[in-house]
Amino acid sequence: MRTIAVVNQKGGCGKTTVSINLASALADAGQSVLLVDMDPQSHCAVGLAVPEEQIEQSIYDVLISRSRNEPIKLTEILWQISDRLELAPASFDLSAFEQQMAGVADREFCLKEALNEIKDSYECVVIDCPPAAGLLTFNALRAATDVIVPVETGYFALHGLSKQLETLSILCRRSNQQVDVRVLASMYDIRTKMAREILAELRSHFGDRMFKTVVCFNTKIKEASSFGQPISEYDPASKGRKDFSALAQEVLGVQSKQQRREFVNSLADQLESISATADELLEAAKPSTASGIEGLMPTVPMPSAAVPQASEVTPAAEAQKAEEIKMEAPAALQPAEAPAKDTAEGQLAAKLSDYYGVSQVNDAVVFVTLYPRAQSVQIAGDFNNWKPEDAPLQKVGDSGVWQTQIKLPTGRYRYRLVVDGQWQQDPYNELTELNPFGGFNSVLEVK
Repeated sequence: MRTIAVVNQKGGCGKTTVSINLASALADAGQSVLLVDMDPQSHCAVGLAVPEEQIEQSIYDVLISRSRNEPIKLTEILWQISDRLELAPASFDLSAFEQQMAGVADREFCLKEALNEIKDSYECVVIDCPPAAGLLTFNALRAATDVIVPVETGYFALHGLSKQLETLSILCRRSNQQVDVRVLASMYDIRTKMAREILAELRSHFGDRMFKTVVCFNTKIKEASSFGQPISEYDPASKGRKDFSALAQEVLGVQSKQQRREFVNSLADQLESISATADELLEAAKPSTASGIEGLMPTVPMPSAAVPQASEVTPAAEAQKAEEIKMEAPAALQPAEAPAKDTAEGQLAAKLSDYYGVSQVNDAVVFVTLYPRAQSVQIAGDFNNWKPEDAPLQKVGDSGVWQTQIKLPTGRYRYRLVVDGQWQQDPYNELTELNPFGGFNSVLEVK
């Protein structure tokens, strides 16, 4: 379980905004996420439209209960925000936590112990820390595997960053703990010379210890907070949403689309030469012919307007195309057939599975995605008349990786993933377009 503490002792640098929208973006990327608010101001609840008057118990009750030998489980206080995102809200009582825990042994481990009880239930935990280097922040750091320091690209923020990192260093030395600390440029206004110079200065000083993603100043993000929504729900097409999606992918360590393409293309010759492995990895079954377009729209609600517009192709041509397109059944390494990891074939297959998304390998399109908890993953697109049952992905061992291949003629296609019956865009494909239903279709270009 990744535990990410968002820390900066300076106020107004966007910690809560980063915490809320990063947690939401991670959930959109398929992760099960818990957002923990450790700030007595309880702004995470406000930013996610959780009514303050209805919060009967908060993270304070969980933390303080351990010193009173009446432990409260973290699961008892959680609020469901979305299918993959839950919130452990804060309360103003947290402001007295340090005084009430004075003299209590191991008081800096309270949060870590609470999170250990639910470590198998979540893939990521995001902790919004208060703007102070006290016991609450120290609890967050003791529980953290990663630390994000959001820095506003202004003069005072830059001036205080060295002090913030020095404080983090002292806390980590005291706890004899190694955490991955990275700096995030936030509230960046490209229009100002000062912001551009400070961003260049940050990159010069911190190099690879700084996120490549920059969260730009965006009024839509502020509007989203006022409506109690993450930016991904309030305005999915906004620049702010794209910034946080990119940040989530970087946090998860996902390679860029271009890097994945270069990697897969470099493997094409190897896959050709290792024919046995290629047969196992991308096994082709008997092709099935798709029928005409009439009467074949999916029974599951689906953006039917995602089918190419009349300006792109006539209905007659589309029907003819649907009859001509042949798909290969999904192919993936079955658990019993997977080559040993110590063989060249096994290493190649394992490495390929690390690069998620959609890639073209010779005359086939390969789809690879990660859904550890899914029972089924399918693809529905205009190339199969939006029928997900015609294009199931197969799971690779117990890794949570799903993959398949499909042969498609040259052209531009729209598709969505269907994960346990839920329609969604491909989180590992950056090429998308807005559909009339307010969601996104993933877009594939076959050359």
